[in-house]
Amino acid sequence: MIELTPDKALRRSPLYRRHLQLNAQFEQLGEALVVGAYSDTGMEPRLAISLGLADLSCLPRTGFKGPGAPDWAATQGVEIPSAPNTALAQADGSMVAKLSHQELLIVSGMQGDSGLVDNLNQQIPGTGVYSLPRADSHSWLAVTGLLAAEMFSKICAIDLRTHKFAQGQVAQTSIAKINGIIVRQDLGTTPCFHIFSDIASTEFLWDCLLDAMEEHQGVAIGVAAIRSLDATE
Repeated sequence: MIELTPDKALRRSPLYRRHLQLNAQFEQLGEALVVGAYSDTGMEPRLAISLGLADLSCLPRTGFKGPGAPDWAATQGVEIPSAPNTALAQADGSMVAKLSHQELLIVSGMQGDSGLVDNLNQQIPGTGVYSLPRADSHSWLAVTGLLAAEMFSKICAIDLRTHKFAQGQVAQTSIAKINGIIVRQDLGTTPCFHIFSDIASTEFLWDCLLDAMEEHQGVAIGVAAIRSLDATE
C-alpha cells in the first residue's frame, strides 16, 4: 500500500507541516489529499461536538464576480442565495455563498465532490462575469462545536452565537486581525463555521485559533470527524 503523504500530492495545504507534527493520517478525497484524522481517531468525533478545528484547504472551491455573475451561475444550475451575505447548500452537498450582489463563492461538499466547481470552472463565463481562483487565494478552515461561538468571542467582533448568527449567514470580518469570510453551515446538529481567508496567512490563523481553543479543550480534527458530524440528524 502506498503511503499517502503531502509530498506526493498535486496540491498540498499551507498547513501540511503542522499536520505532520500532529501525526496526521491522510486520505484521498477526489483529487485532494486531506487529513483524515490525527493520532487519537476514536475521540475526534466526540471532541468535535464540543470544539474542533479542521483544515479543508485542499478541497475544491471557486468564485465569480461581476454584474452578470448571479444570473450566469443560475443558468448553470446553481441555486443562488436570495440576499447578500447568505449561503445556500446545493443538492449535491456543495455550498454557494453570495458575498455581494455581484460576487459568489462556491465550495465543494465535505466528501470532496467537485462536480459543480469543476463544471463552472470549465464554462466560458458570460459578459460581465469574471472568475476568481479561490483555491489559490483563500484557505478554508472549519470550526465545529457547541463552544465555537464562545471561542470566537476572543478573536472576532461578530457575535456568532447561534441565536444571533443564523444558519446560512455570512460575515465578512476580521478574525485574529486577519480579514476573512465566516459562513455558518452546520454539520447535522453541530454548529459549524467555515472560514475563508488570505492563504498566505493560513499558518498564523491556524495557530491563533488553536490558541483561542485551548481554554475550551478544543482540538484539531480531520475529515472523518467532519463526516461523522454531517451524518448526525
